Amino acid sequence: MSHSNGEPGHGHSPAAWTAVIIMLVAVALGTVALFIDQWTLFWVAAGLLVVGAIVGWIMGKAGYGANGPKSSPKAH
Repeated sequence: MSHSNGEPGHGHSPAAWTAVIIMLVAVALGTVALFIDQWTLFWVAAGLLVVGAIVGWIMGKAGYGANGPKSSPKAH
């Protein structure tokens, strides 16, 4: 499906992929931290989750978001 019909891109952008990867690592790290009862590591993972969201937002504003000037959508 083409993005020319006004669709936002459904997250197929460098900003979205980067944010999701960072946040997946944070969730995995937080899960391990809870399993081994390491609360400091859990809170580091929670902070990393917030960092992932901020990085995605910043990259989107920098033009790497869906339909951004620095993002090149792939044809399907």
